[in-house]
Amino acid sequence: MTLGFVMQELLLHCRPGFESEAAAEMQELSAQKGIAGYAVTRDSTAVVRFVCPEDGDAGRLMRKLDFRQLIFVRQWAVGTWLDVPAEDRISPIITACSKGPIASSMWLETADTNDGKALAALTKKLGRPLETALTKTRFVRPTKTDAPRLHVFFESGQRIFVGWSWAGNAAPWPMGIPRLKVPRDAPSRSTLKLEEAWHHFIPRDEWDSRLAPGMTAVDLGAAPGGWTWQMVNRHMKVTAVDNGPMAKSLMDTGQVEHIEADGYMFKPKKPVQWMVCDIVDKPARSSAMLARWLTRGWCREAIMNFKLPMKQRYREVIQCLEHVQDALDEANIRATISCKQLYSDREEVTCHVRILHAGSYQIAKQVPE
Repeated sequence: MTLGFVMQELLLHCRPGFESEAAAEMQELSAQKGIAGYAVTRDSTAVVRFVCPEDGDAGRLMRKLDFRQLIFVRQWAVGTWLDVPAEDRISPIITACSKGPIASSMWLETADTNDGKALAALTKKLGRPLETALTKTRFVRPTKTDAPRLHVFFESGQRIFVGWSWAGNAAPWPMGIPRLKVPRDAPSRSTLKLEEAWHHFIPRDEWDSRLAPGMTAVDLGAAPGGWTWQMVNRHMKVTAVDNGPMAKSLMDTGQVEHIEADGYMFKPKKPVQWMVCDIVDKPARSSAMLARWLTRGWCREAIMNFKLPMKQRYREVIQCLEHVQDALDEANIRATISCKQLYSDREEVTCHVRILHAGSYQIAKQVPE
């Protein structure tokens, strides 16, 4: 590929093993936008190339799509590939940047695989001198906060992708991976799923109002309490539903009521602000339960994981989301629905729904402001 600088490709990061899902998603969305393109994938590489043959179409596709609505794509950038010599990798990158937009910052990235991690020593070695060179040439200007971010992705020591993304339409972390740590006193590592979901679905400046102290929540399939811990940490009152035992430390807070029951059969006595669920079951059954909670006015916001089958995973997710949307439409409820395969997810995706407006029947059953 020549540098013109025509950016004909999107580089898409995803979870290893989900390359075909990310490719299918982008293929469908590009067709909906009337932009020709095709995906190039290799299994378990954690990246997908999406090539748009017509000049400028890759950038147009990126502008037409809302990154927040992408399900299997963790991060993306538009740009082109370079073959660089081992004795001088920096000069070709500088040349490429001279033909692209000014950037506000630079991210060095690799694939989220063992091969990618093996390149860590190289990227660390190149990071400081490359950043110095880009700042000196003024191709990276930290004061231009509205400028795109520069992504320098290393497939290998000699094969590099140089691309750009815009902060308002991309993940806020390199490779789409948030740097979250498991809290020492959390009962399980699954606690990171809910924390990451909040980071992805809720703007940080809205946490104090939408995750406020004193709010009520139900955690279905709660034991031992990884997700409940997050809500207790926000000083919420939680009904934890699970036949298994909850962590004693959570019960000692006085903020948790443990009900030994099947989460799918549970009905709250009063509406709550939040329902969260991380039960392993068929995604169709989970989406039906999610629709039931929303249309019956049992919660205002919900976060639920859909466990995925081995095949047709993208199509299964779309069917689940359509089922929830159809139920909301039938009940005359306006809501936002988002879905993402988070970094903390494995063979699953995380769905978030927030009710914005409901008909009079649903409003009467909601918890008052």
